Amino acid sequence: MPSLLAKGIIFLKITEKLAIMRLIRTQNIGPVTLTMLLRRYKTGSAVLEQLPEISKRSRISLNISTQSAAEDEIAAAEKIGAQIIVRGEDAYPKSLAMFDDAPGCLTCLGHLHLLQKPALSVVGSRNASLNALNLTQLLCSEIGQAGYTIVSGMARGIDAAAHEGSLTTGSIAVLAGGVDQVYPRENTRIYESLRDQGVLMSEMPTGMQPFAKHFPIRNRIIASLGIRLLVVEAGLKSGSLITAREAADRGRDVMAIPGSPLDPRSRGCNNLLRDGAMLVQDSQDILDQIDSKEWNVNPPSLPLFDEGKPTDPNQDEVEKAKQELLNLLSFDASSVDELIKRCHFSIPVISMALFEMELAGVIIRHYGNRVSLLWKPETPST
Repeated sequence: MPSLLAKGIIFLKITEKLAIMRLIRTQNIGPVTLTMLLRRYKTGSAVLEQLPEISKRSRISLNISTQSAAEDEIAAAEKIGAQIIVRGEDAYPKSLAMFDDAPGCLTCLGHLHLLQKPALSVVGSRNASLNALNLTQLLCSEIGQAGYTIVSGMARGIDAAAHEGSLTTGSIAVLAGGVDQVYPRENTRIYESLRDQGVLMSEMPTGMQPFAKHFPIRNRIIASLGIRLLVVEAGLKSGSLITAREAADRGRDVMAIPGSPLDPRSRGCNNLLRDGAMLVQDSQDILDQIDSKEWNVNPPSLPLFDEGKPTDPNQDEVEKAKQELLNLLSFDASSVDELIKRCHFSIPVISMALFEMELAGVIIRHYGNRVSLLWKPETPST
């Protein structure tokens, strides 16, 4: 078996690290469900012990990722000089661990100490104007010199300019594919510079190609890592605005640079400003609004309680709750708290019903304790 010891500080035993990796690589167990399971059963190893029984009881076929697959993933990362960090390890970014949809594991290539520094997230148009590119590079250079790391997504345009401006002071690129995948290819030089001077980060395994569906998933990490989020140029229907909404939903203040109302690339930023985003004209505007003390807030630990072994609810009640939940749920996200108020079942019953529905691929969980249908199975007629 290849060496499993990471080069950084180890906080978890390797058996627990492998357990968490196996869980997050198991189909239909996403980051929010992983958080819920760790809160309920306390350790990844305990969750793995419970899953076969849950699968059998609820008649759900669950293909649990194997230990050898987790070991192979670690070996593949080590082969390119990367390190895998799971939730609970010292090296895991504290700002990310605050959220219930934090990735179960991160593959990181580069200088991991940058993950512990206060950061500003920067996003913007891929088809950016020359003035916006120059301003982004200048702002990120000055913010970096003030002691902050810059976080962006290594896309062409504003992302690339943000990394260029912060390479010597600290730059983190969150990728939609594996950390060994250079995308877009035109940013190969920036990729190599980030590998040598900054950090390349992804929740996808090494070797994974970036697909369109991965980019919105990636954006939530960018929105979470920074104390604030700066939008430089953005169209009205752009990924940058999606990231801005994610940041606002997570309690991160959004900043924006105004632009000409005649330029479609500025309409998104102008709308953000109209809706209450902080106006930025120079780096001092940013520094006046960010405080590194916010970075020192400790995230909630997992598990969040120390009761004895949880008692699983009656399966007949769980099945009845599933039917009621199917009637209430839609393809738009609904609050779990609201579902609990509407359903005539206890919280443990509803929690188990939702968990089993997710394992079956019927629902998907969203940040903010919300769920929505992926598809709606036919309900038996009464």
